[in-house]
Amino acid sequence: MEKLSGENFFWRKILIIFSLILPLFFIFSFQLAGETLPVTDIQGEKNLVEITPGSSTVDIANNLKDAGLIKNELLFRLYTKVIGYDGRLQAGKYEISSGMTIEEILGKIVRGEVITSTKRITIPEGFHVKQIARHLELQEAVNKEEFLKKIEEVQLDDYWFLKDANDSSYMVEGYLFPDTYNIEEEASEEEIIKVLLNRFEKVFEDFYRGKTEELEMTVHEIVTLASIIEREARLKEEQSVISSVFHNRLETNMLLQSCATVQYALGEVKPVLTERDLETDSSYNTYIHAGLPPGPIASPGKGALEAALYPEETDYLYFVLKGDGSGEHFFGKSLSEHQDNRRKARREAESLGN
Repeated sequence: MEKLSGENFFWRKILIIFSLILPLFFIFSFQLAGETLPVTDIQGEKNLVEITPGSSTVDIANNLKDAGLIKNELLFRLYTKVIGYDGRLQAGKYEISSGMTIEEILGKIVRGEVITSTKRITIPEGFHVKQIARHLELQEAVNKEEFLKKIEEVQLDDYWFLKDANDSSYMVEGYLFPDTYNIEEEASEEEIIKVLLNRFEKVFEDFYRGKTEELEMTVHEIVTLASIIEREARLKEEQSVISSVFHNRLETNMLLQSCATVQYALGEVKPVLTERDLETDSSYNTYIHAGLPPGPIASPGKGALEAALYPEETDYLYFVLKGDGSGEHFFGKSLSEHQDNRRKARREAESLGN
C-alpha cells in the first residue's frame, strides 16, 4: 500500500513538472514561430542588402537585422544551421522585402538570386555597323574601336544565320538587331554583340524562317533586301510597297537602282547623288551590278523584315520621293510614268522652295 502511494507521488510529481513545462514549451514555440514571420505585412517595402564575399552567417544575420528584415539574429543563425543552409549563403546584392519570412530570405540567398545594375540602350532601325558603334559609345555602353574590333572576331559558325555572310564588308552587318535593351552595367563589347545577335536569332527563328524557305531565298538575301527597304522607306506604311518594287525588279532581272546602296558604297548619305556617284565602282552599287548586293547595308527592324518577306502585290517597278516633305513616294509601273512622277516631285519641291 505504501509502495503504491510512493508510485502515485512519483507520477504526481512528473505530472506537476510536465504541467509547468508544457505551457512554457507552447509559449516558446509560439514566440519562435513569431520570430520567423515577416517583420511587416507590407510587401512593397524593398531593401537592398549586399553580402560581401567571405561574410559569415553572423555577419549576414547582423546585416539583415540592421536593415530591419529579421527580428532575431540568433534565431536566424540557428534556423540556418538546422535546415542545412549554413555555409551555402552566396555573396552579392539582393533585393529583399520586409514582408518575407526567414525561410524565403534564406532561399533567395542560397539560390543566389542577386540583382545586377543595368543600363538601357537603344539601337535605331536602319543604322549600319559603324553608326551602331558610334551610337553605343555615345550611350557610354562601349568603346567604339573595341566594339568594331570584336565584331571582326565574331565566329560565323556560332550562328546558323551567318553562314552566307562571308562576302559582307562586316560579317554581322544587318544582324545587330535594332531594339531597346537592358544590359548589365559592366557588360563587355563582346557580350553586347552577343545580346544583339541572339535577339536577331530569336526574332527571325520565331517568325520568319519558314517564310524565307517558302520564297526559296536565303536568310542573308532576305536581310539584305530588308536593309535596303529600311533605308529607302521614309514611312512604315510604304515598306511593303517599296518591297514589291524590288521583288518585281528581281523577278524581271532589272537593276535594283537603289540610292541607299550607293550611299553605303560611298560611306556617306548624300542628299543628292551625282552621275559620278552612280558610277561608283563597288559591288554594293546596284546601279551597275544586277541583283542584291553582297550583304545588308544596315540593320532592318521587324517591319522591314516583314515587308521583305510579305511584299504587297503590285505591278510597280519605280518609285520616287515626293517633293512635299511628307516622306511619301510616287510609284510607277513604267519608265514614262516614273519620269512624270519625277517631274511632279520636282515641281512640289520647287513650290516649297527646296
